[in-house]
Amino acid sequence: MTELLQKNFNYFAGLPLWELLAVISALCYVVLAAKENIWCWPAALVSTIIYSVIFYDVYLWMDALLQVYYLVMAIFGWYCWRKISSPATNTLNTNVHTSTLEIQSWPLIIHTKIIILLTACSLVIGWLMDNYTPTDFPYLDSATTVFAVFATYLVTKKVLENWLYWIVIDFVSIYLYIEKDLQPTVVLFSLYVVIAIAGYVIWYGKYQKNNHQSNSNITSSAE
Repeated sequence: MTELLQKNFNYFAGLPLWELLAVISALCYVVLAAKENIWCWPAALVSTIIYSVIFYDVYLWMDALLQVYYLVMAIFGWYCWRKISSPATNTLNTNVHTSTLEIQSWPLIIHTKIIILLTACSLVIGWLMDNYTPTDFPYLDSATTVFAVFATYLVTKKVLENWLYWIVIDFVSIYLYIEKDLQPTVVLFSLYVVIAIAGYVIWYGKYQKNNHQSNSNITSSAE
């Protein structure tokens, strides 16, 4: 166990500066997103730009293309999460009201339909990869990619269940990386699982609090 930890430490310590910066910024993104901090998106932007260049340079062009999608989502996420100012209703008041995108939860039936659709897409892409590429684990690899694309969109919209998607995606990814003997990446994605669980707990607490406050305001207005 100690030898494995030392091996992983040496791996991360020996990373080229740019790749190390990409790993650190990716971790910052997940941690800040769990805290509902808008600065998660600039961290994601830094990470995706670096990884896009790295993957393109080593001819992992599909991965590079996926990073471009993440880059666009980082910009979109910042747009969605930013504070929106609007003039006060009283024209004599020079103050402005600000509001932020609140955490929301989608009904189970919507997630069920989406999961069925994404699973079908994963099977089609997996079949194509299985028959026309030398990719290992084509179906699992396709599924993690397809669901990751959708889960990233859920983060931009502050949908609570995004963390549940990430927990499953990260667990499947850990299995894939263990099979490919990518131990340092296994460590990284194990951290992602822990952060995703923490993110769900934090967001769920805030979602419940917001719902309670909204219900209280509705009750007060009715009285």
